[in-house]
Order: sequence, then C-alpha cells, then structure tokens
Amino acid sequence: MTSSSSSSCPYLDTINRTLLDFDFEPSCSITLESSPHIYGCLVCGKFFRGKGKQTPAYTHSVEEGHCVYVHLTKGTFWCLPDGYEIDKTEPSLQDIRLALHPTFTKHQIQTLDTQKELVRDLFGRRYLPGYVGLNNLNKTDYLNCVVQALGHVRPLRDFFLLAPNDDNVTAIGNGAAASNDAAATGSTNGKRKMTTPSSLSTATIPYEEFSPIAKCFSLLLRNMWSPHRFKSNVDPHMLVQAVSVASNKRYHVGQQAEAGEFLSWLLHQLHVGVGGSVVRPSKKKKKKKNRKGGGSIVHETFMGNVEMTTVVTRRKRRGDQAALVMLNEGGRDAVTMHDNNNNNSEVAAFDEDDDDRAGSDDEDTMERKRQKREILKSLADETIIDEEETVTETQFLQLTLDIPEKPLFKDDDGGLVIPQEPLVNVLRKFDGVSFSDVLAMHQQTTESKEDGTIVSKKRRYKLKTLPNYLILHLSRFKRNGFFVEKNPTIVMFPVKNFDLSSYVFPEGGRKEVPTEDQVRAMSTKELKKLLVDYGRGDVANNAIEKNELLQHCLDFVSTSLPDLLADKYDLVANITHDIPAEVGREGTKHNPLEEGSYRCHVQHKATGQWYEMQDLEVTETMPQLIGVSESYLLIFERKGAVLRNT
Repeated sequence: MTSSSSSSCPYLDTINRTLLDFDFEPSCSITLESSPHIYGCLVCGKFFRGKGKQTPAYTHSVEEGHCVYVHLTKGTFWCLPDGYEIDKTEPSLQDIRLALHPTFTKHQIQTLDTQKELVRDLFGRRYLPGYVGLNNLNKTDYLNCVVQALGHVRPLRDFFLLAPNDDNVTAIGNGAAASNDAAATGSTNGKRKMTTPSSLSTATIPYEEFSPIAKCFSLLLRNMWSPHRFKSNVDPHMLVQAVSVASNKRYHVGQQAEAGEFLSWLLHQLHVGVGGSVVRPSKKKKKKKNRKGGGSIVHETFMGNVEMTTVVTRRKRRGDQAALVMLNEGGRDAVTMHDNNNNNSEVAAFDEDDDDRAGSDDEDTMERKRQKREILKSLADETIIDEEETVTETQFLQLTLDIPEKPLFKDDDGGLVIPQEPLVNVLRKFDGVSFSDVLAMHQQTTESKEDGTIVSKKRRYKLKTLPNYLILHLSRFKRNGFFVEKNPTIVMFPVKNFDLSSYVFPEGGRKEVPTEDQVRAMSTKELKKLLVDYGRGDVANNAIEKNELLQHCLDFVSTSLPDLLADKYDLVANITHDIPAEVGREGTKHNPLEEGSYRCHVQHKATGQWYEMQDLEVTETMPQLIGVSESYLLIFERKGAVLRNT
C-alpha cells in the first residue's frame, strides 16, 4: 500500500484492549528516549519511537507482526509497516481515542456533579467517575491525596478539564467574570475578555504553552473524571515524574513528604504554569515571549487577604556611657527618684572642680560622690524597652493553624490522653485580637560589646477577605535537630455550615442584603451592577428585558446572597494522616512522617455520600467519622459560591 489515507484496515481485529495502558510516560521501550513521536502498539501495549524505516516501531511491526499503532501525542492511528494512516472516523477506534486523550464539553462538565450512574471498565468492574483510586508509586500517597482533594474543587477542576479545548480555555479561564465586563459595558465585541471580579487579571495562554506540571495535572484530572477508562484506577506516573523534575527531587518516588507543604508548592507551580505572574521585588523582571502576567485560576479560587500586625520589642541595657551623658546633661529626673531627700539639683551633674586625690574630700563631698556613683550604676543597669509596630496586608492561599500540644503526663491506665479541640478555638489566631506566633528571643550584637539588644517579635492576624475555597493547614509535624514529632490532637469541625463571620473584618464593614423593595426600586444599570459585583455577570448579560433581570436579582438576593455575605462554608475535602499504633511509644525510634500514610475524604454532590480514598481503595464512610479524624488539610467551599461559567 501507499502512504495515502485508508478508510479501513484489515488488522483492526488484532487490537488487544486489555493490554493498553496510556497512564505511563510516552517513552520508547527500546531506546528509553522521550520525543514527540512515540507510538503505542495496540496489540501488545508497548511504546516505540518513530514509524519510518530503521525505527524501533517499524522493526517491531516487522518482527512481531503487530501492525496497528497510535501516535501518543496527536492521537492518530497508523498501520505499519505499510505506513498509511487509518481514517479518524473509524468507529471501532473511538473508545481508544477517548481513553488516550479524554475530552470534555461544557455540557458534560455541568452534569459531572449530578451523575449517579456507575460505569464499567474492560474487566467489568464498576466505578464512579471522579471517585477512582490512584496507584501508590512507593510513598506517593501524599501526592495522591492532594490531587484527589484538588480534583473536587469545582472551578479548578472545570478549568483543567476544559484546558485542552482551545476554544474553551478563554471562556472557562474567567467563568462568570468573563461576562461581567460584557454586562457592564453592554458589548462583547465578538470576544470574551479574560478578567476577574477582583483586582487580579487572569492570564490566558494556550494549552501548548502550559508548564509540564500543568499539562500532567490536567491529563490526570481528565483521566480521573473520564467514563471511558479501560481500567477503574489511574496511575499518576507522568505527574509524579514532572513533580520530581520541577522540585529538583525534593518530592520524589520513595520519599515521604508533608502534604501541606506539597500542596502549597503545587498551587504555586500550577499558578505559574498556566500563565500567572510571580512578583520578585529584588530581581528585575525578565520578559518572556507569549507570556501574560497577572493572576490565574489558582489565585482566583484560593486567594484571600489577611492583615498582619507585627510588634517588635527591643530590650537593652542603657550602658555606662549613656548614663554618664544623661547625668551631665542634667535632664534626668531619676536623680530625685533615687534621692528624694536631696533637694540640691547640683547632684544631677558632675563637678569638674571635684578633687579626686585621697584625703582631699570632706564628708559632704564623699557622700555626694557616693550618691553619684550609685545613680550612675542604677541608670546604666536600667533596661530600655522600645516597641515598634508595623501593619502589613498580604495575600494567602492557605491558612496554617497551630494546634495545642498533647499532654505531657499519662492517664491512670498508663496511656497517653489524646486531647480534642474545636476548630473555632484553633482559629483564635486570626481573631484580630490575640497575639500569636511569638518568635524566639535572640541576642543581637551592637557597637558596644558590653550591651546587647534582645529582640522579640509577636504577630496578630486579622482576616480581611476570604476566598470562595478556603484551605486550612493544621500544623501537626515539628522537626528538631534529632527527629520528627507529630501532634495527635484531634481537631473537631463541622462538615456543613461552618460560620467564619466572627473572624472576618472586611474594609468598610460587612455589607447588608438589600430588601425586596430596594431591589425593585433599582434601575437596569443598578440591577446589572448588583449581579456583576457578586460574580453573576453571565446572568446579567443573558437577560433581555428588565422584568427578567429583576426576577434574576430577586432570586439571587433571596437565595445565594445571604450565604455569600454570612461567610458560611461546607467541607469539600479532608486529608488525614494516620500512623501505626507502635509509632510514638516510649523506647521506639520511628519517624511518624515516614511510617504514616494519608487518606482523603470527598463528598459526592448528587447523593451526599462521603467516600474515603486511600491509594487504590475507595470506600464509603460516614460524615460523623470525618469530623473526629486526625485531619491535616481541610478545604471548605463557601455556601452560595458562584460556579465558574462552564
């Protein structure tokens, strides 16, 4: 045959779908090299480079008689060694195409959280898309749990599911905010501009320019939510390798890590990988081609604002020289404080005519000198306290909470008492009143070797704005110079209606919900502005008549707006860390981080059922057990939060 396209291939019946696994990195099994032109044999499932003569794929087709191949990057099908492309519309190959590169439409994404039907893989196993197990590649359970949790944050999930669709990236990249400008200006000029409701400007870059981590994360989420899998679990090989390379093997196979630190690192990598900018004041900004600076879907989803008040207290000894100068200037009232009976102001200063020779002083002069020496010593030994207060406002992607330490003594039965603490008590760190995070005092060398300055710092945090998706990191692990300790304190929290209004102090005070009469009295422009301000610009733009727009505003004010202004949250995902029973006992030397394992809890929105996922195991669980587990990472969703326009 020639290299022209053929509508049918006589070797399609040789395809063995049970041996196909596209979760691995596309690299040649012979030369071990990775290139854009790697082909997968659909008969044995192995990967080979090239399709021309003298290439491993061509040699394999001749020696083994395996003739049907798929281009792992482009998704085209080829027949070797004949060298012709199989027609893209071949019906028998559509399932392989969907398994290789799962794609989603906007309509499919809108129905992801409402699907209840289970699907089957090639082996007859039933699974629920989005609630599948991830293979543990030797201590990569921390990565699996973080991916499972982020895979159920709807704006982030929807963005990466639609990312490969070039016509959908711009639309989902902003969601409702893309139509906010259209509603405000009254025109879209035929295009949807990428902006956000906040001051951030969400960047848009083509999917081909995403970083390797962002591409692998998108592919992994699409495999997790795909109903066309050949097997009911997913192997995160490509993401693990991309993470290892980007972190310089800080997060590598065989090395356990803290899920909280990894989540922070991964969110930053995803932010930069999809076109977000990084501000480095100390370095000059380097211009990158085809890169637009600004925010990203990560910042738009998880970023909040917190006001941090830092009080720096400096304590130091006054010193002999400073005390002498103070006495000579005569401006010290402490002389009278030390000698209340002496009303002679001349004591405050040294007399240059004093005769210091032995036997030359009378009793009054000796007494005056003794008083001056005592006053000088007292002034020199005094501690000068200087406090400096600075207020800065910064942004955060997750809040780190310090939990109470476990008790030092054992109970009556000889076992350790594991304390329980409500989450509202742990959140006192951000009540805007309590000072916390007291840094250790340290000695600073000054110009005088005799005097040292002791500096102590304490901070107070006040939340200004909270994101639609709030990440709470319970700091359980502490490292010292010898080993790692874990705090087993159980932090109890509600799964639904978690009220954080008492911890938020917005600028200008909290807004009030307008009444029905106030909404009816608004003009068309004011009605649109009301919807745009709260991320409902898509609804304002689609409304044609004022009566329709008014009805949308009334429904929004009566249902969603009260929850938005009340700062109430529902749990989306919970990551826990468990350790074996013998770890942590006296006389045993174990690393709780290395010996332990992670689990993740997520909820199925359509049925309300909670699932516990630990690597390949996916089981049902009760919400009562989630609130009393050793939670490590919590992701909450604001009630009434506006979904991105998918």
